[in-house]
Amino acid sequence: MERFRLDGRVALITGGSKGLGAAMAEGLSEAGASVVVTSRHLDECEAAARRISEKTGGDVLALEGDVTQKEHARANVSAALDRFGQIDILINNAGTNVRTGTLELPLEEWRRVVEVNLTGPFLFGQAVLPTMAERGYGRVINLSSILGVVGLAARSPYTATKGGLLNMTRAWALEFAPYGITVNALCPGPFDTPMNRPLTQDKEAYAAFVSRIPLGRWGRLEEVASTAVFLASDASSYITGAAIMLDGGWTAQ
Repeated sequence: MERFRLDGRVALITGGSKGLGAAMAEGLSEAGASVVVTSRHLDECEAAARRISEKTGGDVLALEGDVTQKEHARANVSAALDRFGQIDILINNAGTNVRTGTLELPLEEWRRVVEVNLTGPFLFGQAVLPTMAERGYGRVINLSSILGVVGLAARSPYTATKGGLLNMTRAWALEFAPYGITVNALCPGPFDTPMNRPLTQDKEAYAAFVSRIPLGRWGRLEEVASTAVFLASDASSYITGAAIMLDGGWTAQ
């Protein structure tokens, strides 16, 4: 079971102040990692860092950063290295969505989703991967979605970016394998997060989603956290370029 531990490892998680990001940050901290959480809202990050540290006893650093800005990615990575001296795990979690039909979608909304969901992981990858390659070790986890492999009406930018992130994951897995770095994607189905709050608060929409899930329920935050811990640990050392579905069987149909 020691291969599942993360003692001595340092993880950087974008969008780590709430939802899936905060759940994964807590899980990695509980497994022994030092954790850096970033988001656009420093007050939310600091609150999450305090809560996680109080619960796990781990070292958690909160940083402000916009994933769409190259200088923010570089500054976040520099601050993490100054504090901990290394970054072993990168979780590209920050994401956004827009629920609008294709014909009604403003171009600026399309560009916003692309910038956050696809450009953001690219920029943080550019900033972190060289430090991993230099040390000959790394774990990158990109948060895609089941909508990266199946479609859903009125989700054009989200499905396009999450599908693109899957193929970027595969490209990185091949490119950085010689440096001892694994790159994988997590593909969650419905989870009760702030991004999905409009669905969880709509009884009809919530029931419609549940009807498509063979396990008959939405995902629990601890379930994405435990999978992230596995992919971040030495227990997953022979897994790279993979897409792990966390969807209660949705995509098996």
